[in-house]
Amino acid sequence: MKRVLAAIVAASILLTGPASATAPPPLPADLTSTEVSFRGNGDLLLHGSVITPAGAKDARPGVVLVHGAGTGTPRDKLLGEAVAFARQGMSVLVYDKRSEGYSTFTRSYAQLADDALGAVETLRRQPGVDPGKVGIWGLSEGGWVAPIAASRSTHIAFVIVVGANALNPLRQQTWAVAAGLRKAGVSGSLVDRAEPTLYRVIADGGMFPEPYHDPEPVLGRVRQPVLAIWGEHDLLTPPRESPPIFAQALEKGGNRHYTFRFFAGADHAAHLTPDGGVTRLPELAPGYAALVGTWVSQATSGQAPEAQISGPAPVQADDSVGVPPTEWWESAGVQLVVLVLLLAGFGAYPVVALVRRVRRTRVEVVPVRAARLVSAGGLTVMLGGFSYLFYVIMTGGKLAAPGPLLAGRPVVWLALQAVAIATAVATLVTVAMAGRWRQAAGRGEKARLGLLIAGGAVFVPWALYWGLLLP
Repeated sequence: MKRVLAAIVAASILLTGPASATAPPPLPADLTSTEVSFRGNGDLLLHGSVITPAGAKDARPGVVLVHGAGTGTPRDKLLGEAVAFARQGMSVLVYDKRSEGYSTFTRSYAQLADDALGAVETLRRQPGVDPGKVGIWGLSEGGWVAPIAASRSTHIAFVIVVGANALNPLRQQTWAVAAGLRKAGVSGSLVDRAEPTLYRVIADGGMFPEPYHDPEPVLGRVRQPVLAIWGEHDLLTPPRESPPIFAQALEKGGNRHYTFRFFAGADHAAHLTPDGGVTRLPELAPGYAALVGTWVSQATSGQAPEAQISGPAPVQADDSVGVPPTEWWESAGVQLVVLVLLLAGFGAYPVVALVRRVRRTRVEVVPVRAARLVSAGGLTVMLGGFSYLFYVIMTGGKLAAPGPLLAGRPVVWLALQAVAIATAVATLVTVAMAGRWRQAAGRGEKARLGLLIAGGAVFVPWALYWGLLLP
């Protein structure tokens, strides 16, 4: 069942292959780079660079950078952070993210944490690095991974997370796409019903990795000092909701050595943004790198601040909403069965007509025009609806592109809703004429129209469930 569902989505999503070592990133003259390799989870060989200030002092701290979401992300994606942190007097290990065992549909944060722990041990052995002063930094998805690694190892001296999420991944992703759609001006059933419903079904079908990972118990096991950073204009993580949950989880575990900082004019990655988080500039938020340098110095000398929160209040227009697992009747398996039934009901009508025409078979056909509308409309809504929904979630988040809007509704969605209404009405008309065609039609024609009516009867609750018959 999962394989069938995955094949449906795969038409819209490109999966990438295994990762390989990338070329070492070019560096400014005041920095040096050392190429390293280490073993991650499953004995996978990973490659990275240790970036250090030229002429750096011994016994210096170090930090391992953990990527956000993405398959086989190369190390140069975090080059800006690596350079900025190295200039604060640290050795920074940045590595190519794995693609083996990691894809759009499959990933394990525990596995990624093992990779990060391998990087930590490698950095602790580098000349001039104090093995007791090596910490871990995680961006976005790395904000789930870094605390897992820290909770498993006493060799990690501190934890830094940027754009981290204290909610489960499915809730975060549903919020991000919905927030992107609302930011684009969308309202109504597409964003309130169809989008979260699709994510629930995808998760139930095993196509959304780690959907219900709970970061709170993990944070409760983190004993190291924590620096958490959020951009004022984070459009991918609920920036107002996450910090209080972070603080509550850390304090529940007895850890009050945390510093939270919000940066004005910054996006999800704490980079500058000129348009409220949509566009990411290469520059880090002013004061971000200096804060990391100062805070790491304090944390590795036993002077980490306690419960310190500062910066402008983040902007979050809408609260996230819980995304519970599906009930049995709305599960991915049931959805697939319903789709098969609808395809059979709607598709058999024109297919039989085509076969008759090819074979030149003469059959007494009752001229029910509404039946043709049921068939054509049902197929259009099914195929067009899912194609549009997958397009919406793939272009969701901060770059949502729903197309032209009319009264807050995408024109494409309105058109699909209009066809859905016409299909429902045509089904009722066809049923009302049943007495007439039962007397006039032959057995085969009765079966064809009966199957069509059955499809229409299933279509109405299905369309209501997906929001196609809702405002």
